[in-house]
Amino acid sequence: MENIKLNFEIKKNNLKEFIRVLIPELVDEKITIMEKKCDEFLELELEAAGKKVVFSYENHLDRFEDQRIVMSKVGLLKLMDKKYPWGGLIGVRPTKLVRRFFNLSYTYEEIEKLLCELYLVTPKKVKLLIDVVKKEMEFLNRDHINMYIGIPYCPTKCRYCSFASYEMKGKIGKYYDEFVDTLLEEISLTGEFLKGTSNKIESLYIGGGTPSILTEIDMERVLKAIKGNINLTDLKEFTLEAGRVDTLTFKKLDIMKSYGVERISLNPQTFNLGTLEKLNRPLDRDKFDEMFNYAKKIGLIINMDLILGLPGETTEDILYTLEELKKYPAENLTTHVLALKKASVLFKDVQTSIPLDYEKIEKKLYEVTESKNMKPYYMYRQKNSLEWGENMGFAIEGTESIFNIEMIEENQSTLGLGGGAITKSVVAESLTVDKIKRIVSPKEPIAYVRQMKERLPKKLELFK
Repeated sequence: MENIKLNFEIKKNNLKEFIRVLIPELVDEKITIMEKKCDEFLELELEAAGKKVVFSYENHLDRFEDQRIVMSKVGLLKLMDKKYPWGGLIGVRPTKLVRRFFNLSYTYEEIEKLLCELYLVTPKKVKLLIDVVKKEMEFLNRDHINMYIGIPYCPTKCRYCSFASYEMKGKIGKYYDEFVDTLLEEISLTGEFLKGTSNKIESLYIGGGTPSILTEIDMERVLKAIKGNINLTDLKEFTLEAGRVDTLTFKKLDIMKSYGVERISLNPQTFNLGTLEKLNRPLDRDKFDEMFNYAKKIGLIINMDLILGLPGETTEDILYTLEELKKYPAENLTTHVLALKKASVLFKDVQTSIPLDYEKIEKKLYEVTESKNMKPYYMYRQKNSLEWGENMGFAIEGTESIFNIEMIEENQSTLGLGGGAITKSVVAESLTVDKIKRIVSPKEPIAYVRQMKERLPKKLELFK
């Protein structure tokens, strides 16, 4: 960033990315940021695009060594009179920042002050953020690990999807049987390894893809292999994604329940059927209701996912979906703001979007969740979702997803099996810094089949 002049050291690439996302008009401008020496206060003078501003804040460098980079970013927002609900926060996990401050012995009141005054986060978002962190703190448990099993197959590929998923009817579908056989072997080998360690699995999540695409026979084979090989003595939560009702049968739900699955996802994304047809994700509403009612009957906890801002949908379309949501006594709800990923088909097709009344949508969302006695319990952000700002998880008290919390907070180590699964080793280096090592399993089923035995020892090495 040759166009940025500083008289102190910071990570310029970090600042460059911030400018690209939040202040794109300054990308090619000459920017000068000068620190003025002062003991009690840290003061920066910022100049760009013919404007100048001085940003001064009490000195926290003894505990908060990133203060200069934060003030540089926020100072540029002040300079250009930019106001966002999340202020200068563009990170995916703002809750981790709050926990970091908490671990540095800041009180929640002091953290609230820092977020409002130093980061320019609105009071409404600060309250949401701190409330979510307080709820998460009830569940975070570094002494245990979690397990994720990836099934990278789907009935169709949704146009907005960028995850590891392959259509069963496509050319990759021919490797399905080999994939399942290899997964069973990986589960067996992993279970044998874990017997000689002190690892305790707290939550187990089968995702994808669409795991419920497994045949009834294979569903039972996989769940039986888990039960027979993996020590689940300390397990508090067992989830299986069944987001596509076109993959479900009554028997599959019975099999899940009989092998200890406690919660499933049934994800309409929207109740506007025309939108789903265009997204290559057709929904049979009658079957959705049938599967939902049966899952409730046999005692499964249900999460429902919604995507806000799907192409072609207006504010009224989203309000209709939220109103329809009232008909379903689900325990969990996750709302996502559509963030187009380059790996999705939709990224290439969508050039413009319909303006949405986010204030009206948010008001309706909280009206619906409050009527269901659901409260926010986890969240994350997409850095390019500036107007809305966050993806939220809501739950009835006592039904919060431990796995969701631990994954978003990157607090626990994750042992990932199957296609596209990410194994993650989390080790504390200090009070506020974790060392995280990741090993990604191949997404493509045939690559997974061929490389499983080679990669598995590398993953298991992290859990000795």
